[in-house]
Amino acid sequence: MLKTVYLLSFVVLVTLCITGKTYAQEEVRPSLWQVETNDGNIYYGRIISQSQEVLRLETENLGIISIAVENIRAIRELNDEEIKNGEIWPENAQATRYFFAPNGYGLRKGEAYYQNVWIFFNQVSVGVSDNFSLGLGTIPLFLFGGAPTPIWITPKFSVPIKKDKLNLGGGALIGTVLGGDSGGFGLAYGVVTIGDRNKNLNLGLGYGFADGDWADSPLINLGGMLRLSRKGYLISENYFVVADGSVFGAISLGGRTVWNRFSLDYGGFIPLGETGSFFVIPWLGFVVPLGK
Repeated sequence: MLKTVYLLSFVVLVTLCITGKTYAQEEVRPSLWQVETNDGNIYYGRIISQSQEVLRLETENLGIISIAVENIRAIRELNDEEIKNGEIWPENAQATRYFFAPNGYGLRKGEAYYQNVWIFFNQVSVGVSDNFSLGLGTIPLFLFGGAPTPIWITPKFSVPIKKDKLNLGGGALIGTVLGGDSGGFGLAYGVVTIGDRNKNLNLGLGYGFADGDWADSPLINLGGMLRLSRKGYLISENYFVVADGSVFGAISLGGRTVWNRFSLDYGGFIPLGETGSFFVIPWLGFVVPLGK
């Protein structure tokens, strides 16, 4: 019964992504900017003037304010998806991923975030350029009596084919285990993503490897996300492998809640295949933006 609910929910998500229907009406974006200062304050408004020393910003509530350039931590122009019905929506810092699986979008140059899942999983990702990002992750098992510790890097290329409509991506997860006898492990993949950063559908294909040997069957990934409100997303990330005439993998459904400097992911994965019983693996993680 739960599998049916998960699949039906995913079909609804896919349909909404393809048709472009959302719960908020689209509107023409004014030229608004977000300015974050070194003390953590965030201001929104139109830039009146800017010199090497001072930026003058026209805000709705404070009028025209002057901010010393040396006190500005980050500044960026708001995109179409961040302004709905005159209200500013917080940006999704992890728009390039679902729970973990990547899509065809990439971090912009200078953007970065830290992801943590269930305390133990840790990864930092940085946008080296608008088309290339790099992540570094670990599960620090060495904290528990010096146990072997997996570490990995995640290089990723992203290529926009049509802005906010179609993106291609490719990359790898390349890892090893420090203090262990096993060799390297990882996954090489390619993805195609239809939709924008707030509502999209993603198809990925990858091959895993370990100790120099590649998997005989590809890993198929089908995922998507849909922004339902100012802070809320619906997310699904699903994996399939066909081996010996049987299908293995996992399906998932969950959500993401975003704030200005923090986002929280939550959901559940249901394993597929000859597991012998039905159970749900819970997912709980958070993301903190680090870059501009």
